[in-house]
Amino acid sequence: MLKQSFPRKVEQNAFKPVRDNYLVFGAPLIGEAEIAEVVDSLRSGWLGTGPKAAKFEDMVRQYVGAGYAVALNSCTAGLHLSMVAAGLGKGDEVITTPMTFCATVNAIIHTGATPVLVDIDRETQLIDPQLIEDAITPRTRAIIPVHLCGRPCNMVAISDIARRHNLIVIEDAAHAIEAEYQGLKIGNISQLTCFSFYATKNVVTGEGGMVSTNDPDIADKIKILALHGMSRDAWKRFSDDGYKHYQVVMPGFKYNMMDLQAAIGIHQMHNIDANLKRRNEIWARYNFAFADLPVGLPAPDEPHTRHSRHLYTLMIDPAKCGISRDEFMLKAHQMNIGTGVHYIGVHLHPYYAQQFGYQPIDFPNATWVSQSTVSIPLSPKLSEDDIEDIIYTVNHILRT
Repeated sequence: MLKQSFPRKVEQNAFKPVRDNYLVFGAPLIGEAEIAEVVDSLRSGWLGTGPKAAKFEDMVRQYVGAGYAVALNSCTAGLHLSMVAAGLGKGDEVITTPMTFCATVNAIIHTGATPVLVDIDRETQLIDPQLIEDAITPRTRAIIPVHLCGRPCNMVAISDIARRHNLIVIEDAAHAIEAEYQGLKIGNISQLTCFSFYATKNVVTGEGGMVSTNDPDIADKIKILALHGMSRDAWKRFSDDGYKHYQVVMPGFKYNMMDLQAAIGIHQMHNIDANLKRRNEIWARYNFAFADLPVGLPAPDEPHTRHSRHLYTLMIDPAKCGISRDEFMLKAHQMNIGTGVHYIGVHLHPYYAQQFGYQPIDFPNATWVSQSTVSIPLSPKLSEDDIEDIIYTVNHILRT
């Protein structure tokens, strides 16, 4: 039940707090089990990469159905190491979407390769497979589709393009650990898939990431690259079998996940299905509550897919809503409701525009979404009162 009816006209200064405490956008649900597991790690003295990181890897590997999974300190690290392990470098081109967090493109740049952006479908906000095909050149080596907001990309079409052009597919599944496309589990489709466990994600470790693959050689290379290029990680060097001398076999990075992080993730994985069920319930409540508002709602799910329900986005078109996206966010803030923007397109940020000559008109759909999109809280931590406050706030702003 909503708190009260929504007046069509109210005073312009009527955007007062709807609650006493500020509702932070993206607050994770952390239970006593996660806290106890972290305390256990602290008491054990094993804080770095160890048995809990290995356990977390195995849980994610089994969940997505992949042969191998390597835990890292971020999804960004996963994207970077995936490209390094696949042999991408200077002179190569990697096709991806402008509607993503900057980490996707930064990882391409840090390998020495060149990002090639192609526009999105305006309704789904996902990379357009036909535009991928149109952008392929003799220098193209890889495609990075981004499962934005938890909605899976058209992996049948993308996989077909990659197969015909002999390209590597590295999925950016930072938002999509629960997602499926046409019966195929995200994480077990392409050569490499990268997940995020950042504090706002569906599975949380504070900071953290994972790469899944079915290629044992790629998995081994990523594991070595993630810890300085050493032949054996710290856990194996100090195992019950006795000390093992390590050798540096390639110049690596410091991208490994700590047991302190994995301790949280272990119990997050135990609750992944229950949390997704709650996200689905909240998603349905929002769809019903906002159905008659002059605002764009998330596109319906494609048949035979599973959406991870990571972000619920509204599209604020000033021509229909009477206010801009930023004005909407300010009013929600005044009412003590936090919101987010996911994302301002890569091509609109100064560095990429200057470095690669991008113009807003180059990607008109991504530009329109960048100017219109706003994310409202969607977390299993939300109480019924929280959900009512959010629904009231959105209605109040858009009916004013």
